Amino acid sequence: MSLHEIRAKIESVDGVKQITRAMQMVATSKMRKAEERMATSRHYSNAMRKIIGHLAQAKPEYRAPFMRERKIEKVGYIIVSTDRGLCGGLNTNSFREGVRHMAKWHKKNIPIDICTIGNKAAAFFKNTQCAFLAETSQLGDDPRVADLIGVVQVMLDHYTNGDIDRLFLLYNRHVTTMSQEPVIRQLLPIMAGKEKLPSHHWDYLYEPEAREVVDAVLERYVESQVYQAVIENLACEQAARMVAMHSATDNAEDLIAELQLEYNKGRQAKITQELSEIVAGSQAV
Repeated sequence: MSLHEIRAKIESVDGVKQITRAMQMVATSKMRKAEERMATSRHYSNAMRKIIGHLAQAKPEYRAPFMRERKIEKVGYIIVSTDRGLCGGLNTNSFREGVRHMAKWHKKNIPIDICTIGNKAAAFFKNTQCAFLAETSQLGDDPRVADLIGVVQVMLDHYTNGDIDRLFLLYNRHVTTMSQEPVIRQLLPIMAGKEKLPSHHWDYLYEPEAREVVDAVLERYVESQVYQAVIENLACEQAARMVAMHSATDNAEDLIAELQLEYNKGRQAKITQELSEIVAGSQAV
Protein backbone atom coordinates (compact mmCIF):
# COMPACT_ATOMS: atom_id res chain seq x y z
CA MET A 1 0.00 0.00 0.00
CA SER A 2 1.42 3.38 -1.01
CA LEU A 3 1.80 6.28 1.40
CA HIS A 4 -0.96 8.14 -0.42
CA GLU A 5 -3.35 5.22 0.00
CA ILE A 6 -2.46 4.86 3.70
CA ARG A 7 -3.06 8.56 4.26
CA ALA A 8 -6.43 8.37 2.49
CA LYS A 9 -7.41 5.38 4.60
CA ILE A 10 -6.45 7.21 7.81
CA GLU A 11 -8.66 10.14 6.83
CA SER A 12 -11.52 7.77 5.98
CA VAL A 13 -11.30 5.91 9.31
CA ASP A 14 -11.04 9.21 11.18
CA GLY A 15 -14.28 10.34 9.51
CA VAL A 16 -15.99 7.14 10.65
CA LYS A 17 -14.63 7.70 14.16
CA GLN A 18 -16.19 11.16 14.29
CA ILE A 19 -19.55 9.68 13.29
CA THR A 20 -19.45 6.85 15.85
CA ARG A 21 -18.40 9.27 18.59
CA ALA A 22 -21.30 11.56 17.77
CA MET A 23 -23.71 8.60 17.75
CA GLN A 24 -22.33 7.50 21.11
CA MET A 25 -23.01 10.93 22.62
CA VAL A 26 -26.53 11.03 21.19
CA ALA A 27 -27.27 7.51 22.47
CA THR A 28 -25.97 8.47 25.93
CA SER A 29 -28.30 11.46 26.08
CA LYS A 30 -31.30 9.45 24.86
CA MET A 31 -30.49 6.56 27.20
CA ARG A 32 -30.77 8.76 30.29
CA LYS A 33 -34.20 9.98 29.24
CA ALA A 34 -35.31 6.45 28.31
CA GLU A 35 -34.17 5.05 31.67
CA GLU A 36 -36.09 7.76 33.55
CA ARG A 37 -39.22 7.02 31.50
CA MET A 38 -38.75 3.29 32.07
CA ALA A 39 -38.32 3.65 35.84
CA THR A 40 -41.48 5.76 36.07
CA SER A 41 -43.49 3.29 34.01
CA ARG A 42 -42.25 0.30 36.01
CA HIS A 43 -44.10 1.41 39.15
CA TYR A 44 -47.44 1.38 37.34
CA SER A 45 -46.66 -1.86 35.48
CA ASN A 46 -45.61 -3.70 38.65
CA ALA A 47 -48.67 -2.44 40.55
CA MET A 48 -50.95 -3.63 37.74
CA ARG A 49 -49.23 -7.03 37.68
CA LYS A 50 -49.70 -7.41 41.45
CA ILE A 51 -53.40 -6.48 41.33
CA ILE A 52 -54.10 -8.82 38.43
CA GLY A 53 -52.18 -11.57 40.23
CA HIS A 54 -54.47 -11.16 43.22
CA LEU A 55 -57.50 -11.10 40.96
CA ALA A 56 -56.43 -14.37 39.35
CA GLN A 57 -56.22 -16.00 42.79
CA ALA A 58 -59.69 -14.89 43.81
CA LYS A 59 -62.68 -17.21 43.52
CA PRO A 60 -65.25 -15.03 41.74
CA GLU A 61 -68.52 -16.15 40.26
CA TYR A 62 -67.48 -14.49 36.99
CA ARG A 63 -64.29 -15.85 35.43
CA ALA A 64 -62.98 -13.60 32.66
CA PRO A 65 -62.00 -15.24 29.34
CA PHE A 66 -58.44 -13.91 29.78
CA MET A 67 -58.10 -16.07 32.91
CA ARG A 68 -59.41 -19.35 31.56
CA GLU A 69 -57.01 -22.13 30.67
CA ARG A 70 -57.89 -24.08 27.55
CA LYS A 71 -56.43 -26.66 25.24
CA ILE A 72 -53.56 -25.23 23.21
CA GLU A 73 -54.17 -25.48 19.49
CA LYS A 74 -52.52 -22.23 18.40
CA VAL A 75 -50.25 -19.73 20.16
CA GLY A 76 -49.47 -16.06 19.57
CA TYR A 77 -46.48 -13.81 20.18
CA ILE A 78 -46.11 -10.05 20.47
CA ILE A 79 -42.48 -9.38 19.54
CA VAL A 80 -40.80 -6.09 20.43
CA SER A 81 -37.62 -4.98 18.65
CA THR A 82 -35.81 -1.84 17.51
CA ASP A 83 -36.48 0.08 14.31
CA ARG A 84 -32.80 0.66 13.61
CA GLY A 85 -29.61 -1.34 13.87
CA LEU A 86 -26.15 -0.40 15.19
CA CYS A 87 -27.06 -1.65 18.67
CA GLY A 88 -24.81 -4.69 18.97
CA GLY A 89 -26.42 -8.08 19.45
CA LEU A 90 -29.56 -6.75 21.14
CA ASN A 91 -32.02 -7.90 18.48
CA THR A 92 -30.06 -11.02 17.57
CA ASN A 93 -30.09 -12.32 21.14
CA SER A 94 -33.80 -11.59 21.49
CA PHE A 95 -34.71 -13.28 18.21
CA ARG A 96 -32.59 -16.31 19.05
CA GLU A 97 -34.47 -16.70 22.35
CA GLY A 98 -37.77 -16.30 20.52
CA VAL A 99 -36.92 -18.92 17.90
CA ARG A 100 -35.83 -21.33 20.65
CA HIS A 101 -39.11 -20.78 22.51
CA MET A 102 -41.17 -21.23 19.34
CA ALA A 103 -39.37 -24.44 18.41
CA LYS A 104 -41.22 -26.44 21.06
CA TRP A 105 -44.56 -25.43 19.51
CA HIS A 106 -43.33 -26.29 16.03
CA LYS A 107 -42.36 -29.76 17.29
CA LYS A 108 -45.95 -30.24 18.48
CA ASN A 109 -47.28 -28.99 15.11
CA ILE A 110 -48.97 -26.07 16.84
CA PRO A 111 -49.33 -23.02 14.52
CA ILE A 112 -47.94 -19.66 15.62
CA ASP A 113 -49.42 -16.22 14.95
CA ILE A 114 -47.32 -13.14 15.66
CA CYS A 115 -47.48 -9.38 15.64
CA THR A 116 -44.34 -7.28 15.68
CA ILE A 117 -43.41 -3.90 17.10
CA GLY A 118 -40.30 -2.59 15.34
CA ASN A 119 -38.82 -2.94 11.86
CA LYS A 120 -36.14 -5.46 12.81
CA ALA A 121 -38.64 -8.01 14.16
CA ALA A 122 -40.85 -7.65 11.10
CA ALA A 123 -37.90 -8.20 8.73
CA PHE A 124 -36.63 -11.24 10.66
CA PHE A 125 -39.84 -13.16 11.40
CA LYS A 126 -41.31 -12.73 7.93
CA ASN A 127 -38.81 -15.38 6.89
CA THR A 128 -40.10 -17.91 9.45
CA GLN A 129 -43.06 -20.29 9.53
CA CYS A 130 -45.12 -17.87 11.61
CA ALA A 131 -48.25 -16.13 10.34
CA PHE A 132 -48.34 -12.34 10.58
CA LEU A 133 -51.41 -10.72 12.12
CA ALA A 134 -50.23 -7.14 12.62
CA GLU A 135 -47.15 -4.94 12.80
CA THR A 136 -46.22 -1.41 13.76
CA SER A 137 -42.99 0.56 13.77
CA GLN A 138 -41.48 4.05 13.88
CA LEU A 139 -42.82 4.79 17.37
CA GLY A 140 -39.98 7.23 18.05
CA ASP A 141 -38.14 7.90 21.29
CA ASP A 142 -41.30 8.66 23.28
CA PRO A 143 -43.91 6.02 22.37
CA ARG A 144 -47.48 6.32 23.63
CA VAL A 145 -49.95 3.66 24.65
CA ALA A 146 -52.29 4.91 21.93
CA ASP A 147 -49.70 3.92 19.31
CA LEU A 148 -49.83 0.30 20.51
CA ILE A 149 -53.55 -0.23 21.04
CA GLY A 150 -54.10 -1.31 17.44
CA VAL A 151 -51.68 -4.26 17.36
CA VAL A 152 -52.53 -5.27 20.93
CA GLN A 153 -56.25 -5.28 20.18
CA VAL A 154 -55.69 -7.55 17.17
CA MET A 155 -54.09 -10.18 19.40
CA LEU A 156 -56.72 -9.76 22.12
CA ASP A 157 -59.52 -10.22 19.60
CA HIS A 158 -57.89 -13.38 18.27
CA TYR A 159 -57.58 -14.71 21.81
CA THR A 160 -61.18 -13.83 22.65
CA ASN A 161 -62.42 -15.49 19.46
CA GLY A 162 -60.47 -18.65 20.23
CA ASP A 163 -58.07 -18.22 17.28
CA ILE A 164 -55.11 -18.37 19.67
CA ASP A 165 -55.05 -20.13 23.03
CA ARG A 166 -51.93 -18.66 24.61
CA LEU A 167 -50.26 -15.28 24.12
CA PHE A 168 -46.60 -14.49 24.84
CA LEU A 169 -44.62 -11.25 24.94
CA LEU A 170 -40.98 -11.14 23.78
CA TYR A 171 -38.78 -8.12 24.54
CA ASN A 172 -35.46 -7.06 26.06
CA ARG A 173 -35.38 -6.22 29.76
CA HIS A 174 -33.07 -3.47 30.94
CA VAL A 175 -30.88 -4.81 33.77
CA THR A 176 -28.01 -2.30 33.77
CA THR A 177 -26.43 -0.01 31.22
CA MET A 178 -24.04 -2.81 30.26
CA SER A 179 -26.53 -5.66 30.54
CA GLN A 180 -29.79 -6.40 28.73
CA GLU A 181 -31.54 -9.75 28.65
CA PRO A 182 -34.28 -11.17 26.40
CA VAL A 183 -37.50 -11.99 28.23
CA ILE A 184 -40.48 -14.10 27.18
CA ARG A 185 -43.56 -13.68 29.37
CA GLN A 186 -46.98 -15.27 29.13
CA LEU A 187 -49.61 -12.56 28.83
CA LEU A 188 -52.69 -14.74 28.38
CA PRO A 189 -54.19 -16.62 30.04
CA ILE A 190 -53.29 -14.59 33.09
CA MET A 191 -51.64 -16.67 35.79
CA ALA A 192 -52.09 -16.24 39.54
CA GLY A 193 -49.51 -14.20 41.41
CA LYS A 194 -46.94 -15.70 43.74
CA GLU A 195 -48.21 -13.93 46.85
CA LYS A 196 -49.80 -16.15 49.49
CA LEU A 197 -53.45 -15.33 49.99
CA PRO A 198 -56.15 -16.75 52.30
CA SER A 199 -57.31 -20.21 51.22
CA HIS A 200 -60.98 -19.50 51.98
CA HIS A 201 -63.41 -18.10 49.41
CA TRP A 202 -62.94 -14.39 48.80
CA ASP A 203 -63.40 -11.83 46.05
CA TYR A 204 -63.35 -8.12 45.28
CA LEU A 205 -66.43 -5.89 45.30
CA TYR A 206 -67.18 -4.53 41.83
CA GLU A 207 -69.19 -1.52 40.75
CA PRO A 208 -71.25 -1.61 38.57
CA GLU A 209 -70.79 -5.27 37.49
CA ALA A 210 -67.95 -7.76 37.74
CA ARG A 211 -68.00 -8.63 34.02
CA GLU A 212 -67.75 -5.02 32.86
CA VAL A 213 -65.06 -4.02 35.36
CA VAL A 214 -62.88 -7.12 35.11
CA ASP A 215 -62.87 -7.27 31.31
CA ALA A 216 -61.92 -3.59 31.07
CA VAL A 217 -59.19 -3.88 33.72
CA LEU A 218 -57.66 -6.94 32.08
CA GLU A 219 -57.46 -5.20 28.71
CA ARG A 220 -55.75 -2.22 30.33
CA TYR A 221 -53.40 -4.66 32.05
CA VAL A 222 -52.28 -6.27 28.78
CA GLU A 223 -51.83 -2.86 27.18
CA SER A 224 -49.73 -1.68 30.13
CA GLN A 225 -47.49 -4.75 29.95
CA VAL A 226 -46.88 -4.29 26.23
CA TYR A 227 -46.21 -0.59 26.73
CA GLN A 228 -43.74 -1.36 29.52
CA ALA A 229 -42.00 -3.87 27.24
CA VAL A 230 -41.64 -1.21 24.53
CA ILE A 231 -40.23 1.30 27.04
CA GLU A 232 -37.80 -1.30 28.43
CA ASN A 233 -36.70 -2.26 24.93
CA LEU A 234 -36.12 1.38 24.03
CA ALA A 235 -33.86 1.87 27.06
CA CYS A 236 -32.01 -1.33 26.10
CA GLU A 237 -31.60 -0.05 22.54
CA GLN A 238 -29.99 3.22 23.58
CA ALA A 239 -27.72 1.51 26.12
CA ALA A 240 -26.65 -1.14 23.59
CA ARG A 241 -26.06 1.50 20.90
CA MET A 242 -23.97 3.61 23.28
CA VAL A 243 -21.78 0.61 24.12
CA ALA A 244 -21.53 -0.46 20.46
CA MET A 245 -20.57 3.02 19.28
CA HIS A 246 -18.04 3.37 22.10
CA SER A 247 -16.47 0.10 21.01
CA ALA A 248 -16.51 1.20 17.36
CA THR A 249 -14.80 4.48 18.28
CA ASP A 250 -12.09 2.64 20.20
CA ASN A 251 -11.55 0.24 17.30
CA ALA A 252 -11.28 3.17 14.88
CA GLU A 253 -8.67 4.81 17.10
CA ASP A 254 -6.68 1.56 17.25
CA LEU A 255 -6.83 1.20 13.47
CA ILE A 256 -5.72 4.79 12.97
CA ALA A 257 -2.76 4.18 15.30
CA GLU A 258 -1.76 1.09 13.31
CA LEU A 259 -2.10 2.92 9.99
CA GLN A 260 -0.18 5.90 11.32
CA LEU A 261 2.63 3.60 12.41
CA GLU A 262 2.67 1.95 8.99
CA TYR A 263 2.66 5.38 7.35
CA ASN A 264 5.59 6.57 9.48
CA LYS A 265 7.56 3.42 8.70
CA GLY A 266 6.90 3.83 4.98
CA ARG A 267 7.84 7.50 5.08
CA GLN A 268 11.05 6.72 6.99
CA ALA A 269 11.94 4.00 4.47
CA LYS A 270 11.32 6.42 1.61
CA ILE A 271 13.51 9.10 3.20
CA THR A 272 16.26 6.54 3.84
CA GLN A 273 16.08 5.43 0.20
CA GLU A 274 16.30 9.01 -1.06
CA LEU A 275 19.33 9.70 1.18
CA SER A 276 21.00 6.54 -0.09
CA GLU A 277 20.41 7.63 -3.66
CA ILE A 278 21.84 11.08 -2.93
CA VAL A 279 24.94 9.62 -1.26
CA ALA A 280 25.39 7.16 -4.12
CA GLY A 281 25.04 9.95 -6.65
CA SER A 282 27.54 12.18 -4.89
CA GLN A 283 30.08 9.34 -4.68
CA ALA A 284 29.68 8.68 -8.42
CA VAL A 285 30.46 12.33 -9.18
